[in-house]
Formats: sequence, structure tokens, C-alpha cells
Amino acid sequence: MVNDALRRLDGLFERMYAPNDKGGRPSIAPEKLARAMLLQVFYSIRSERQLMEQVQYNLLFRWFIGLSMDDAVWVPTVFSKNRERLIEHDVVVALFNEIVEMADAKGWLSGEHFSVDGTLIQAWAGHKSFVRKDGDDNGDGTDFRGTSRSNETHASTTDPHARLYRKGKTASELRYMGHTLADNRHGLIANARVTHADGHAEREAAKAMIGDARQANPDGALTLGADKGDDAAEFVEALKEIGVAPHIAQNTSNRRSAVPDEVAARVGYAISQTKRKLIEQGFGWAKLIGTIGQVMVRGLEKVDQVFMLNMTAYNLVRMRTLGQMCLQAGETA
Repeated sequence: MVNDALRRLDGLFERMYAPNDKGGRPSIAPEKLARAMLLQVFYSIRSERQLMEQVQYNLLFRWFIGLSMDDAVWVPTVFSKNRERLIEHDVVVALFNEIVEMADAKGWLSGEHFSVDGTLIQAWAGHKSFVRKDGDDNGDGTDFRGTSRSNETHASTTDPHARLYRKGKTASELRYMGHTLADNRHGLIANARVTHADGHAEREAAKAMIGDARQANPDGALTLGADKGDDAAEFVEALKEIGVAPHIAQNTSNRRSAVPDEVAARVGYAISQTKRKLIEQGFGWAKLIGTIGQVMVRGLEKVDQVFMLNMTAYNLVRMRTLGQMCLQAGETA
């Protein structure tokens, strides 16, 4: 699957290979770089330095990347620099989209029934780096207890894009927020992105992602499942405006749900409530097996790249399982 997806990106890679103003070619072939980055996710390798060390002696890794036994392994700093080139050309996003198209071609996507959710991503920055923007902090920032701090007045000197945020009963930490739109048929991730962590990010990202789904399927009977936190009149109305049925879990705790009772009474609504739990599996896999449990990059674009890569890897693992199930059932995968 990876070979097929990368082959479809040959045109993009050719443009990346075109001589730039300074002349020459990128020091690492982008397709090899993408393969190496996938290995880092698949095998829970926490740093690029550790990845380069394993590529040095692991013949399986060399084969997957496309390196011969005699090829020199890249220097970690060069590897990191070339990752930025992939961001510039949206290579990971393009790879993710190709994998989704492959899943669609195999009939593994409904294209109509979706679930949305978000997860907090721990930034690679600590509380001590969160200081006043005007530089008027007393001391070196190591003693912050008992002081009032907010994202309006403070920022991290280590990662300025990270935001101090808490959700539910969790402690306030410097974080990003990852969002996914899952197709309900098999729980594959159809869309993903990272935003700053704040109280509006989840709904805004959800509206953007389901909007993309509506654009891809203008005439379909789309539904969107979500948890109780999204049971808000503004969000429900936004879905109705683009013809998406709000299959959102009703929040009736001392309030009236924005989801109409006639919608909640439908069989499809009950199915959506069951299916939307699949979306959590992607987050769980990416944090336990993948590399978003603690990202080792800084900046919104780089964290977004890592998150998209994890969702790509998750889809590949899930599609492999679906393919095996089809073969066992005697179907053509």
C-alpha cells in the first residue's frame, strides 16, 4: 500500500527534485524520507537520532526505506532539516489523502457517515518556559505557583505555538489539540489536523472537516456523530445548514439538548452512537504505539505533520487488518 501511494506522488516528488535558486537536489530523497518517518511511527521510535541509529544496522529498515547495505545513513540534523521540506510541499498530507483514496477504492469508506473527536497533545515545552510576553516576570520563571497565568499574557519561550490548556479534570499543561474525522464503516480516519488548544478548537475543526466531506459528496445524506461536549445549538445549526444530520450525543444534564428528539429516536442515530467509539482507537494507537504521546518537535506545522503521519500509519495498520479479513472471507481485497 505504501508503494502504491508513494508511486502516485511521483509528480510531486519530481517538483521537489527540481533545482532551486541555489541549484542542486535535496540531500534526502523525499520518498525515502517519508518511508523513514513511517518507520518511526510504526516502531515507536521516539527521536530521529534513535531512528538513524537503528537504520544503521537494521536490514529490514534499510529495505523498507530503499537503502542498500553500503549506503550511508543520514545525519540526524540533515534528516530534521529535510522534514521541513516535506512540510513546505505538504507531502505527508498528500500521502494521507492517497491512503484514504485507496481505502475508498476498496469500498472501506461509506463517504456519508462520520464521527468527530479531538485529543490533547503534550507539547515539547515545560511550565518554566511559560513566561510573561512583556518580559516582566519576577525571577527566572521557576517559581510560578500561586501566580495568575493565561495565554493572553504569557507564552512559552520554548514553543510559542503551544497553549496552556486543560480539559475536564486534567491539569493545565502546554498543549496542542489534534482532531480527526472518522468514517463510521470501519473507523478509518478520513480527515485530520492539529490546532492551538482552546475551548473553540474542537467545534471549529469539526465544522471544517465535515465541510470538506460535504464538498466531496455534495448530494449524500451525511451524518456526524460526536460526544456530549458538542451538543450546542450553534454547532447543530451549522451542521443543518450544510445538510448534515447531527448524530451528537444528547446532553440533558440540567438543560435541553440542541439535538432534536426526532433525530435521536432514529435507528441511524443509535448506530452512530455505537460507531463513534471507533474514533478513540486511532488516538489510543497513536499515543501508545505512535509518537504523539509526547511529541518531540516544536511549532504548529511540525506537530501537525507528526499527527498526520500517525493517522496515516494508523490507517495503514487498520487497512492491513481489513485486507486480511477480506482474504479470509474469500473476497477480493
